[in-house]
Amino acid sequence: MFIGEYHYTIDSKKRLAIPVKFRLELGKKAFITRGLEQSLFLYTQKDWKKLAAKLSRLPFSKSDARGFSRLMLAGAMEVELDKAGRILIPDYLKDYASLQKSITIVGVFDRVEIWNEEKWSKYKGQMEKEVGDMAERLGELGV
Repeated sequence: MFIGEYHYTIDSKKRLAIPVKFRLELGKKAFITRGLEQSLFLYTQKDWKKLAAKLSRLPFSKSDARGFSRLMLAGAMEVELDKAGRILIPDYLKDYASLQKSITIVGVFDRVEIWNEEKWSKYKGQMEKEVGDMAERLGELGV
């Protein structure tokens, strides 16, 4: 399980260190793809296979299903963690998420999210302002 918020930087060789607490669960290889709100999602091999299987069962006759599947699957890349626990993020994913030097890495149960630090700060601030309303709406869903 991935939880917590960590601040890192991308080094001069475009590598990003993954928090030590996440490395064991991720293993030597993981999958990175476009996420939501201009973030990146990083999955274990096991969780990636589960997600990809769910996406493959979406009705391809529906444009939303096709678009979301394409976003997630065509944008995906298998990455290897080096001996220092770093991954190389492909340029097209760095561009998508506006990643520069300062990065926030967030554990969200079954995935790791990688954010531009400034975008994460703004997003988190907005969510903190809305937490009461969100809790009420989620309560209606039984959460």
